[in-house]
Amino acid sequence: MIFGSVEPLESYCAHLLLSKDDLYFTVLETKGSRSLYGPRSTMQVEELMRRKLAKEAAEKELQELVQLLKSAKAMPSNAKPPKTSWVVEEKIRCKIESLEAYAIDACKSNDQKKIAGMILTAMGMGKTASSALNLLIDIGYFPVHVNLDMLKLNIHTDHPDEIISAAEDLLSEPGDPDKINRKGLTHLKVYAIDVDEADELDDALSATRLQDGRIKVWIHVADPARYVQPGSKVDREAMRRGTSVFLPTATYPMFPEKLAMEGMSLKQGEVCNAVTVSVILHSDGCIAEYSVDNSIIKPTYMLTYESASELLHMNLDEEAELKLLSEAASLRLQWRCEQGAVDTATFETRIKVPNPEDPEPSINLYVENQADPAMRLVSEMMLLCGEVIATYGSCNNIPLPYRGQPQSNIDVSAFAHLPEGPVRSAAIVRIMRSAEIDFRKPVRHGVLGLPGYVQFTSPIRRYLDLLAHYQVKAVLRGDSPPLSAGQLEGMASLINMQTRVIRRLCSSSLQYWMIEFLKRQPKEKKYRALILRFIKDRVAALLLVEVGLQATAWVSLGTQIGDEVQVRVEEAHPRDDIISLKEVVV
Repeated sequence: MIFGSVEPLESYCAHLLLSKDDLYFTVLETKGSRSLYGPRSTMQVEELMRRKLAKEAAEKELQELVQLLKSAKAMPSNAKPPKTSWVVEEKIRCKIESLEAYAIDACKSNDQKKIAGMILTAMGMGKTASSALNLLIDIGYFPVHVNLDMLKLNIHTDHPDEIISAAEDLLSEPGDPDKINRKGLTHLKVYAIDVDEADELDDALSATRLQDGRIKVWIHVADPARYVQPGSKVDREAMRRGTSVFLPTATYPMFPEKLAMEGMSLKQGEVCNAVTVSVILHSDGCIAEYSVDNSIIKPTYMLTYESASELLHMNLDEEAELKLLSEAASLRLQWRCEQGAVDTATFETRIKVPNPEDPEPSINLYVENQADPAMRLVSEMMLLCGEVIATYGSCNNIPLPYRGQPQSNIDVSAFAHLPEGPVRSAAIVRIMRSAEIDFRKPVRHGVLGLPGYVQFTSPIRRYLDLLAHYQVKAVLRGDSPPLSAGQLEGMASLINMQTRVIRRLCSSSLQYWMIEFLKRQPKEKKYRALILRFIKDRVAALLLVEVGLQATAWVSLGTQIGDEVQVRVEEAHPRDDIISLKEVVV
């Protein structure tokens, strides 16, 4: 039919033509070296043609994307295309999303894995999650220090538009169901003490000395329940989040920012609604009298822990109230220790990265000693508030998240040979059991040395604290608590699951930036390190005093737990959570 002949040469040429065709003809049967060909049907040809064109188009799209990726990789970091440019076209967006899912081990289908693998192969890269991550960083889609855990855990950052709109409605029409019952406390000098970059302020303090010599303190707590009602849109969104997220690179608040900052937060020099716990202390630090009231206050000072410590150190007569608060805190600590409390104060690291999108962002690192006078002052007043709320809840049969710690028999004397502070605290914390929650009655908190304890002082940033406010404020109003113990328990189980996830995220983010901080320091730099314990032979768990980071290293013979050694950083790889230290033997 093709050559008009059936001679061997012509037949072989026809065979070659037909064998290379994969569209119009197919092999019907093969006998030895002979092949019998037949034409495909029109329908088969059209289907094959469609597949062929689709494959060619896909290959062309892949090559075009590869050229875009290579071009973006070659650009300097300040000239790379913005992230938004990769999601404008649907075809490119799907491929980039496949790469992103591959990078965080979150592919939703085999197609996503296949697409990502094809892109990586075409780019001459291995088919691994780290290759996908590096490619996305190299093209500028991800910043160099992208938080992978944020992506893996699908943490909610921005609030939905309907929640923001509902929050703005609450601000524009601020009703106050407790207006007629608010106690006027604007005459008090009020100190709000927090970290210097605190976005919203939940609590503040006042104190005076009574004529009989006893100290009276007031713990003022922000009153978000003035705006938000249980079961409302904004409340449900806050419950879904469970807590505000505080990372070195950003803060993601539990409530929409405008509502939290303009409505709920305590503000210096402005009249604010609050829930105030007032306490008169006996001379030994135990509670003599207390009251819980809706109130109106006017915060006088917004102090950082550093500035509050400085004022305490200066011992100024005009700041007598601050000195009284410090005196009250000392009495409370002494009383709690007499009740069996265990002091676990240690170093706490805080990091702020103001420009995380930059390839080399600045890292501001602060190491705070929890035994610092100002930090002790605030923590003792928060614990005092928690004890009062537990007592108030018990007296009024209010279902609340009562926190307890069953391990009240820790023999602190067994750790007396260890230096007081981080070394002893680390040893004690290792044997402590986790806290428990009862929703019907107070449970003794052995480690805190309290007969009962309810977290109450952070209702803008912790949802369980907000639940406690709903319950207490209803009783103050003369109503029944809106939630039963069973309802609280069910809600708390969901909230605690989310809170644990957030805690892991915050811990891993802090660890990443501490290692990144060390990576940038001069190689020859030496660090002070406390030996917390020995893990095996001479391999010790160390605490880097200047950084607040725990790591391991081999230490020389003769050193003991609690000794201080000097170390250098040998390796630091934040993405892989690797930090290698070597002792500097003097």
